[in-house]
Amino acid sequence: MTRSESGATPEAAVLRPHAEQQYAAELARLAEHDDRPRPPGWRLSPWAVTTYLLGGELPDGSAVTPKYVGPRRLMEVAVATLATDRALLLLGVPGTAKTWVSEHLAAAVSGDSTLLVQGTAGTPEEAVRYGWNYARLLAEGPSTAALVPSPLMRAMRTGAVARIEELTRMPSDVQDALITILSEKTLPVPELDTEVQAVPGFTVIATANDRDRGVNELSSALRRRFNTVVLPLPAGVDEEVDIVARRVDQLGRALTLPETPAGLAEIRRVVTVFRELRSGRTVDGRTTVKSPSGTLSTAEAISVITSGIALAAHFGDGVLRAADVAGGIVGAVVQDPASDRVIWQEYLETVVRERPEWRDFYRACREVS
Repeated sequence: MTRSESGATPEAAVLRPHAEQQYAAELARLAEHDDRPRPPGWRLSPWAVTTYLLGGELPDGSAVTPKYVGPRRLMEVAVATLATDRALLLLGVPGTAKTWVSEHLAAAVSGDSTLLVQGTAGTPEEAVRYGWNYARLLAEGPSTAALVPSPLMRAMRTGAVARIEELTRMPSDVQDALITILSEKTLPVPELDTEVQAVPGFTVIATANDRDRGVNELSSALRRRFNTVVLPLPAGVDEEVDIVARRVDQLGRALTLPETPAGLAEIRRVVTVFRELRSGRTVDGRTTVKSPSGTLSTAEAISVITSGIALAAHFGDGVLRAADVAGGIVGAVVQDPASDRVIWQEYLETVVRERPEWRDFYRACREVS
């Protein structure tokens, strides 16, 4: 699949274009053929936004590439939520494409995915509300010119989608600064005796890792302001292999890696290993295995394969082989050297070694282990 076939536009000046830049051609074609009702402030109708996410064919025969592979109903619920006055919370284990979906939703709805607040333990309240240019504040006192708007304030003024990554990583008092914004659609600025009122199109998409429960769990008051959509891990091996293959192809072109055969056999092998270890059972259901401490997500499988392609292209014969992915797999599995190494060695000897068609993979993993 060529870059033009995917609907992506070349962005040679940046390493990783925003979704609205990379898929500008697809978004433009969707807008051209979109004759359905659009909520106030939206660039596309809910139907077109869902088509952009899940892929499809337009009336002129052009294809829209899928950005998310998973249950259609989940994306319909997410898009419908954004069309109401509710904010959207995307919840799931690491690697379930929460950030990816958030970015593409913002790009399709408002044409701007960059109004982003990154949640961390040190995120200040100013990142959610507003800050000050202290040089001007000291020289002039509180004024509109001295105020530094947050991404949420800018989204409220322009009727755009604001994104909050890792909401549960933010301190509880910073999280609660969202309550008035989400319920009243207003951000008070008491220093200036004024407020910012959201214009149509404004909404918030937040993501949270459900393994972070208990870190800074959302208050019941804040949770009520969100509709929650739980993004699952891929349902089957074939679905996960398809996701990994698509993303590896996209990343390979973005990083201008040399052309390398698809290596679907190795992709399937990596996905199988990750699925077996995180589920605690082999794919045939006959053997129970111990699960390591890592998440072994789809995103990590993509990283392992992409690194393997770079090895094959620059230090091998250009064909993705077991030796190219073995090191990446071991690095992903053995997060805790004390416990994970034992689990990995046991998996190698009781599962991998017993598969005759995996002998090359077994030898490669033994070498790097």
